[in-house]
Amino acid sequence: MSTPAAPGSVMRGAVDLSSLRNRPSAPTAPSATTAPDGAPTGALPLVFDVTDATFGEVLELSRTVPVVIDLWAEWCGPCKQLSPVLEKVVTELGGRLVLAKVDVDANPQLAQGFRAQSIPMVLALVAGQPVPLFTGAVPEQQVRDVFAQLLQLAAQHGVTGTVPVAGADSAAAPEEPPLPPLHAEAFSAIEEGDYARAISAYEQALAENPRDADARAGLGQVRLLDRVQGADLQAARAAAAADPESIPAQFLVADLDVVGGHVDDAFGRLLELFAALPSDERAPVRERLLELFGIVGDDDARVIRARARLASLLF
Repeated sequence: MSTPAAPGSVMRGAVDLSSLRNRPSAPTAPSATTAPDGAPTGALPLVFDVTDATFGEVLELSRTVPVVIDLWAEWCGPCKQLSPVLEKVVTELGGRLVLAKVDVDANPQLAQGFRAQSIPMVLALVAGQPVPLFTGAVPEQQVRDVFAQLLQLAAQHGVTGTVPVAGADSAAAPEEPPLPPLHAEAFSAIEEGDYARAISAYEQALAENPRDADARAGLGQVRLLDRVQGADLQAARAAAAADPESIPAQFLVADLDVVGGHVDDAFGRLLELFAALPSDERAPVRERLLELFGIVGDDDARVIRARARLASLLF
């Protein structure tokens, strides 16, 4: 079985949490026995507000379950479009994620710590480490895709807990349809960090049904996680800087950037490499770009821009 990389090696971002990590928790922070209005529930709310004072408890919670952070403000129109989408998707995931909402006007220290240059800004905390996700109001399907990748990344670092849902009636809850056997095998392997087994399961699923879009998407994601497993970001960047035309070196940094949420940086690096290489050496770079496009999503604006630039370089 593979050993997951340390969180700091793949989860990164321009976020400084040092000034907030040791803040004492206030009574309004989420707890397992108190709802936001103070009523006892015996379960965590899936969506709650977080403040400068309560952020320390949220950091600790992220060691059990991934915490999505929604930075918003009352005056922000796109925030009002995005927040209901985030709440809907988090609620449907039934406790595998929680959503912490930060009013940047009321909590300037958190806004500064997250370096929020524009809002809405969405990131996550996994094992106390920040994971940049996206900025701006994005479509619901993109939110679902990003959260699915976040859960896979969290599983890589051992954050696989769930929270009991406040007010949930397990007897009345509709049952999720079971995963196809090979998909279930792949998901189980991902949770265990055994990416080779997950890749094999997805490849077998595609061999049986080449039109299985879920298997194709899952295969791309798990191959990406397998490639970055155990990678050291600083060493990878140093190697890429020392040899700008080394395809393996540039590939690794691009993979790490995608996992870390720096998608534009990853695409830009590979497009520059594509342009610099002789035409007969470009095929692997094009194939890696197309693979990463599929992971990020064909409808993503960053993919659309990168595809246009790739087409201009091809023709």
